[in-house]
Amino acid sequence: MSSNDGMNYAPKGKPNPVVEPGQFVIAAVALDHGHIYGMVNGLLEAGATIKWVYDQDRARAEAFAKQYPQVRIADSEEEVLQDAEVQLVAGAAITSERCALGLRVMDSGKDYFTDKAPFTTLEQLESARAKVRETGKKYAVYYSERLHVESAVYAGQLIEQGAIGRVIQVTGFGPHRLNAPVRPDWFFQKERYGGIICDIGSHQIEQFLFYAGCKKAEVLHSKIANYNNPQYPELDDFGDATLLGDNGATGYFRVDWFTPDGLSVWGDGRTLILGTEGYIELRKYNDIGRERTGNHVYLANQEGEFHFHVSGQVGYPFFGELILDCLNRTENAMTQEHAFLAAELCLRAQVDAVKIQ
Repeated sequence: MSSNDGMNYAPKGKPNPVVEPGQFVIAAVALDHGHIYGMVNGLLEAGATIKWVYDQDRARAEAFAKQYPQVRIADSEEEVLQDAEVQLVAGAAITSERCALGLRVMDSGKDYFTDKAPFTTLEQLESARAKVRETGKKYAVYYSERLHVESAVYAGQLIEQGAIGRVIQVTGFGPHRLNAPVRPDWFFQKERYGGIICDIGSHQIEQFLFYAGCKKAEVLHSKIANYNNPQYPELDDFGDATLLGDNGATGYFRVDWFTPDGLSVWGDGRTLILGTEGYIELRKYNDIGRERTGNHVYLANQEGEFHFHVSGQVGYPFFGELILDCLNRTENAMTQEHAFLAAELCLRAQVDAVKIQ
C-alpha cells in the first residue's frame, strides 16, 4: 500500500470472514484504477473467494495475479460473465466506462461493485437505475474515503451512539497529490474522468449524506477551476460545493490536486462534523507536524475532550455487510438509493459548477 500515491492506495485490514471459503465467489474485471486492489482486499478479508481476473491489458492482469496467486486470468470478459459460480464482479474501469460494464455484469445475473465515481453522466445513472429495477441486482460503489478508513467508520459509530447529538453540518477536505507523470491519458480528459467534483467530490458528498442522515439533498453552489495546470486544459485542479439536506443539515467540501511534495502522504484528508451536542474532527491519513500516522479522531462534547487513534481497532465492516447483502438480498452495507443519490449530486454539482477563469 502506497501512502504517497492515492491512485494506488489499497488498505489492508484484519481478516474478518462472514462466509466460508467458496461460499461467495468474486471476479475482478477492468483494472484501470489502482483502487481495484483495495476493493478486492476488503472483500477477501471478509471471506470472499476470488476466481477470475480479466483486463484488456494482459500485463495488468498478470500483475494482479502476482498479488493474488489464487486467481485465474480469463481470456475475455465473457469468460468471467458466463461463469455461474461468480456472484459479484468488482471493477475499476475508466470512469466513463464503469456504467456500461455494470450493465453487462447485471445482465449476466451478477451483482456489481465499482470504484467511485460510478458515472460521468446523468444518462448513465438513469440507465443503471433502470437496470437495477429490471434485474434486481446490486450496483454497489466503493466510496473508499468513508468505507475503507477506520477513523471515518468510527465517526459513524460515535454519531450513531449520540456522541454529538443531531448532525447539522459536515465539512470535508479531500486534497490529493497529482503525480501527473504517472497518470494515464484518460485522467486528463474530462469526458472520460468526469471532472473533479464528479470524481473525488463523490467521496465528500457521500460522507455528508451518511453522517448527516440525509435521504435527499440539493446542491446550492459549486465551483471548479484550473489554477495551475494549463498544460492539462481539461483538468479541474480545484473544486468545491455547498449542499442542503432534506433534514436541514448543510455540507461544504473542497477537493483539489495541490498536495505539496513535502507532505508525507498523498493527501491531508479531513472531515469536520458539527452536532448540536459537540463535534468530531477526523485526520484521516496523517496528523500534520505531529506524527506520520492516520486515523485520528478528535471529539469534543458535553462530557469533555477526547482523542482516539483507531488504526487497527475498528476494521472495515462494509465489505462483510456487502457480501451478506448479496447473499440475503438485504441493504445493510449501503442502500442502492444512497449510492445513487451521492452519484447524482456529484454529477449535478459538476455540471452546474461555476468555472473560475
